[in-house]
Amino acid sequence: MSTPRLLTTWLRTRSPDERRLLLARVGFVVDEDIPPQDLARLLLRRQAVVPLVRFCTLPQRQVLAAVAWLAAQRHGPLGYHLEGDDPASRAVPRADVLDLLAGPCLDRRTAADAVLDQLAGMALVLPPHGDQVIVPGAVHLDLAGETGLGRPAAELLAAHFNPPEVHAIAEVLGFPNARVREVAERNVLGLLGDPERVRALVAGAPASVRDWLLRLVGHGSRLRTHAYQVHSGYGYQHNVRYVVRPGGSGDPATDWLVAHGLLLPAGPPDVAEVPFEVATAVLGGPRVPFTPDPPPPPDDLPGADGAEGTAQAAATSALSQIERLLAACVDQPPTLRKAGGLAVRDTRRIAKATGVGEDLARFWIDLATQAELLGLYAEPVPRPKGHRGRLPEPVVNLLPTTEYDTWLKRSPVERLARIIGTWATLPATYTHWPAEAGTPVALTEPSDPHAVSLRYALLEALAAVPPGRGLPPDGLHYLMLRAAWHRPHHVSAARLGAEQAGAILREAGLLGVTAGGALTAVGHAVRDLLVSGEAWRSPEAALTTALSAMLPPAQATARFQADLTAVVPGMPDPSLAELLDGVAERESEGHAVVWRLSSATVRRAFDQGYEADDLLARLAEAAEGPLPQTLEYLVKDTARVHGRIRVVRSGCCLRADDEALIEELARAQALRALGLRKIAPTVLISAAGEEETLARLRAAGYAPALESETGATVVERAGTRRVPARS
Repeated sequence: MSTPRLLTTWLRTRSPDERRLLLARVGFVVDEDIPPQDLARLLLRRQAVVPLVRFCTLPQRQVLAAVAWLAAQRHGPLGYHLEGDDPASRAVPRADVLDLLAGPCLDRRTAADAVLDQLAGMALVLPPHGDQVIVPGAVHLDLAGETGLGRPAAELLAAHFNPPEVHAIAEVLGFPNARVREVAERNVLGLLGDPERVRALVAGAPASVRDWLLRLVGHGSRLRTHAYQVHSGYGYQHNVRYVVRPGGSGDPATDWLVAHGLLLPAGPPDVAEVPFEVATAVLGGPRVPFTPDPPPPPDDLPGADGAEGTAQAAATSALSQIERLLAACVDQPPTLRKAGGLAVRDTRRIAKATGVGEDLARFWIDLATQAELLGLYAEPVPRPKGHRGRLPEPVVNLLPTTEYDTWLKRSPVERLARIIGTWATLPATYTHWPAEAGTPVALTEPSDPHAVSLRYALLEALAAVPPGRGLPPDGLHYLMLRAAWHRPHHVSAARLGAEQAGAILREAGLLGVTAGGALTAVGHAVRDLLVSGEAWRSPEAALTTALSAMLPPAQATARFQADLTAVVPGMPDPSLAELLDGVAERESEGHAVVWRLSSATVRRAFDQGYEADDLLARLAEAAEGPLPQTLEYLVKDTARVHGRIRVVRSGCCLRADDEALIEELARAQALRALGLRKIAPTVLISAAGEEETLARLRAAGYAPALESETGATVVERAGTRRVPARS
């Protein structure tokens, strides 16, 4: 039976969830099941195999590379035309794979056998899963050169040495002076091709050289070194030619290997390679690197006491800040620059309204946009009657989406679950902005294909920290080493550095995913969702469960104290937060949110249209107990002096029968430039003239009408401006 038919039969034994997980790892997220025969065809194609291989851990890649190398030795090199060939034509014995990876070591053979079983579950080792190992053709094409086994010495000498370098090695090895390169090269290759002579040569080397060579061939045959430098003599050469660097590499053991021909140029600058014959002789047979276990966490890790409390405070602050940021975008939508991204002044204004720094405001803007709570809207440009020319480019604003109103009605943990679920699969690290990228701006398109895997690898590394312990700030090196074990391709391709890794971990800390150098319960939920593929399908249920265990329910009341502070333990609900933000200054966030009232903040509430009795009534409704006398005195004393003398300079007058609408207009941030003041329950005055007042009202989403007889404007409530969500 052919491999495609065997694979189809095997896929029929998998559950729909297991088949969907395979698809998710390939990059396709679907809710419905896929027919096994269709999935089998897909899993044998290169466009599916490549992402599956990139999903592999280090030992999984090492096993696949060993299979590909053995197939190349047994069946010859593979051409690029893969689709028509049955992968079974390049099968290799399972025992040979175990020999190449583990030699006679029983524990390592058991570990390698387990990895082969893991790869079978990922459809990278194909059925029938017997004594022969079969892998998709793309594995042979991509991984045959990743074993770490060096190339033959003859290939390296011919490609990268001119005659003087070959003669120099022959002389060091004790051969008589040869008149031509061919004789000297034959002598050198004869020695390097004889395992007994190579072992005798190594046995006579200094102990430091022997130890260094064993470490080198045990972890792959390549080394970064300054032992060689480029030589451009002898005319044009297809391959780069090298000479030994005068003064050596700076490492005596490396220089000894270079002088004796045991470490030759590999091709790329500053990279050298132990020839295949030498590695085989030293190891007693061909071996490829095999690292079945990840790097263990450091010993004596400090305790992570209070980590869950820290995470709770971070998550509470994150949700509060995002809500205020979205409210700021409702009041005064920011504008997209023609060059892309938000203008710095808009970002700065939103950051100030939110009470955070500009870098954090950019992160929340981008995250809220990817969560489809904010979206871009191009204001239509009307064509004037008779106008035939080109219309100006429309103004593009950032507005709440239709999802925003639904999101606001949900519980705090449900709101935060959507944010964290978006972050988990975000193809970008927004807080990582390299210097060469220029000035940071919000609203850049996420385009990092490695970001999700890097995020997962770091979370997976943190998951290995023992319960109750946490990594200290200097533990980043361990995290990066372990991340490279979990996702070697992405860590290598992205050139993950401390700066980007630190940015990923900072984002996780801001959302309560990590705290105290360890994963929180929410962090473990994110990790599990990424492993299962559910992070791309329906992450919110699992995240809501984890967040519910960590966060208290939203509070509808505050504790007003005699020192003129208002304290809300945990998270305030949106209406309470709006009330307190309007009458007080937010002092701190975390386990509790603290506001402070003063004559200036109460005066600001009066400026927005509150009356003293109304304000006290609203505060009393929101209080856990009676209002302190100091607070009542503050409100009444401020009201007594507020507006005692009124000199009104009015550009026009606004009136409406709806008193609630007048209150709304008086407090609207988008209309602050009009200087609106309430002089009666149904009347406002504007400092601007009629045309500007009408224009600003319409820009803010209202539908005013001008009364020609009196000059007053009757305002009718307009529909709230929203952008359709992408999904």
